[in-house]
Amino acid sequence: MTAQIRNIKKVIITGIGGSGGSYLAEYIVNNHTETEVHGIARWHSTSTPENLKAIAGKIKVHECDLNDLSSVIAAIKEARPDGIFHLASHANVRASFITPLAVLNNNIMGTANLFEAVRIAQLDPVIQLCSTSEVYGQVDPKNVPIKETCPINPANPYAVSKAAQDLLGYSYYLSYGMKIIRTRMFAYINPRRLDLFATSFAMQIARIEAGLEKELVHGNLDSVRTIIDVRDAMESYWVALTKGKIGEVYNIGGPTTMTVGKFLALLKKKAKCKILSRTDPHLLRPADVTLQIPDVSKFQKRTGWRPKYSFEESVQFLLDHCRNVVKKEKI
Repeated sequence: MTAQIRNIKKVIITGIGGSGGSYLAEYIVNNHTETEVHGIARWHSTSTPENLKAIAGKIKVHECDLNDLSSVIAAIKEARPDGIFHLASHANVRASFITPLAVLNNNIMGTANLFEAVRIAQLDPVIQLCSTSEVYGQVDPKNVPIKETCPINPANPYAVSKAAQDLLGYSYYLSYGMKIIRTRMFAYINPRRLDLFATSFAMQIARIEAGLEKELVHGNLDSVRTIIDVRDAMESYWVALTKGKIGEVYNIGGPTTMTVGKFLALLKKKAKCKILSRTDPHLLRPADVTLQIPDVSKFQKRTGWRPKYSFEESVQFLLDHCRNVVKKEKI
């Protein structure tokens, strides 16, 4: 039996101009017209206008940096949301090895500032905290598929920052009674996020097809991932906010599992020309997480949620997006 649905009239999305936040905003605008959508975006963000252009007149974006507590308080007080989606993060795993302190400070203190701003504003919204499967680190095969009870063992600075966010969420729920629900998302196909392996591969293929590049470069192809469409992923965040149990944590992921190498091979088959590829040592991580297969039964039992898009539809969605981007580059 699934949970009753909360009636959410006004939401604020942190990182609304980012790759995930913009798709989430589009989902809410297009499917829940009764809900007013606000967002937080940094004044120096370059992705916000492009990612939000399809819904620019239907949302309100507040200029705010989560590392500036005063601006967070101002945005929260102005929006007065009854639901908050916390997606904002420095999320590039490989880059986190190069700038670990920036990633740790941004992700951990930004989250703490958000929670404190909510307390200072004396509001009581439901908060969906976007965590990640990266918090599990390199999992013992005996714990696969991964349940929420699997030990947290982050293997890179980004994962450490997300584990801290995750634990902060649980701590603020216990200590202050805040209505926080944590979700740990596994790998997804997201055309707007260029640092993901799937998007990197598809973009390079589109550029090779257009004669702009000669070969595709990649990192480790042996990692195993369970893949979901970003549109399903963002819908699941809405479902978590409106149906999830306060204080709980949920794994979310898709039904398709494969190696990164197999995904690349599938994309090569869909290419309009022969694709040459090679390993670039600079794309190999100092520490890699190679086995990410979720058990999502807890979330599905609570909410009744299921992915809607097939793997084939997701791959075509990705390729179409990348080809359109490259076509604009050539004009």
